[in-house]
Amino acid sequence: MPRSRSHWYKAGLAGLAVALLAGAAWAQRTLTQLRGDLGLTRVEPLKNAPPILSLTTVVLGGFRGLIANALWIRAMELQDQDKYFEKVQLADWITKLQPHNKTVWIVQAWDMSYNISIKFSDPRDRWLWVSRGIELLRDQALLYNPHEVLLYRELAWHFQHKIGHNLDDAHLFFKGAWAAQMQELFGGGRPPWDELAHPQTDNARDRARRLREVYKLDLARMQKVDELYGPLDWRLPEAHALYWAYVGKQEAKTQTDLIQLRRVIYQSMDMAFHRGRLIDAKLGEGFRFEPNLDIADKTNAAYEEAMAEDAEMRQHISRAHKNFLLSATYFFYVHGRARDAERWFNVVKEKYPKDYPRAMTLDEYALRRVGEDVGETDMNRTISNIMGALRQSYVNLVDGDEDAFNGYQALARNIWARYQSKIVGGPSDKRVGLPPLKEMQAEILRYLLDPERGIRPEAKAILQSQLGITRPPATATNAPPPAP
Repeated sequence: MPRSRSHWYKAGLAGLAVALLAGAAWAQRTLTQLRGDLGLTRVEPLKNAPPILSLTTVVLGGFRGLIANALWIRAMELQDQDKYFEKVQLADWITKLQPHNKTVWIVQAWDMSYNISIKFSDPRDRWLWVSRGIELLRDQALLYNPHEVLLYRELAWHFQHKIGHNLDDAHLFFKGAWAAQMQELFGGGRPPWDELAHPQTDNARDRARRLREVYKLDLARMQKVDELYGPLDWRLPEAHALYWAYVGKQEAKTQTDLIQLRRVIYQSMDMAFHRGRLIDAKLGEGFRFEPNLDIADKTNAAYEEAMAEDAEMRQHISRAHKNFLLSATYFFYVHGRARDAERWFNVVKEKYPKDYPRAMTLDEYALRRVGEDVGETDMNRTISNIMGALRQSYVNLVDGDEDAFNGYQALARNIWARYQSKIVGGPSDKRVGLPPLKEMQAEILRYLLDPERGIRPEAKAILQSQLGITRPPATATNAPPPAP
């Protein structure tokens, strides 16, 4: 081949090679962008990752997916065999291989909180695994995936359902253990906002640090949540379910994401309304509670918002909404707040006229509800009814109506006895049994005679005289404000 021809031939090959390389680079950039847009890969480096995680995500490169798939297959086999302890170790390896895979974080946290915890009979052992599930989502999953809405929803669900609900035999221990941690942090149910925002002492600075670094709570966001949905008792799990759902809403980019988080919000608000005040705080062991009547309007607003934006579940939500309105009506009625009870019953008749016609009076509904609740087996509803009846009995005694006092006391005894007769000795005795009636009477008296939050001084003196109380009981630090 002539030298000139050879020269041009080599130049052409070189040009072709350059063009192919340029095309490959363009194609790679396009594919990378598409994979990123579709959420098929993550190309940004991990931040604040431990050395082992950096090693697996960088050095192994594309082999990470192959190894993770093999581990996933083995993990599913272990799940079918109920070998959750072995599966936890595999899931830990998978998170190190694919830290941006939200599903593995959710599944691993669920196994810890739900599947492994129930293998233990001691509530303290169960609580350790529930805590690990929460910490996995809060401290690790969200660290590497701060914009994943499902992780916020799952974390909120752990507080709302695993701790907040009463389906686990150890649910009172869970609530008490969490409340003890928050009590140490806040000193009570209401955080000292100014003290934590501008700490002046070593103790306050340490608590503010733990609030941020241990519990990953932002004080400004907490205040916003309390403003939107409160006043809340931040020792209770519902407040933290609302917090994480609220934070997740800030990351939501689709209507579907927002709907999922709103469901958590109205469900948590409903639970906080039904039992959002501590009345017997045996922190670390469990506690008892009564309704938080102060959030009735905000709970109703949460339901209304959810029904307006979730067409698919509107009918289901409306049933829950109707039950909430009826509970609000009755709770205000038995707590001696007839004007508020009338207002909420009017809302019921306006929203659901087929079930509750305008001709029905508040007293008619309340009397019917009393008959139903004598045989009620829902613990939260029963406690509210008993506490409301006891409170009203003492108010009547102050007014000099001894017949009404005796009647409400008898109603409280009747509800308590009927409930216990259905529960005691059964499989749910420990989980949903009531405290002794005398303890509930004493708690109500502590509320009413509390020097700072109780009834007016002259009414207090009458009540003490009628009951033969020579000195006021100890201050009820968890007392709610008195009914007007």
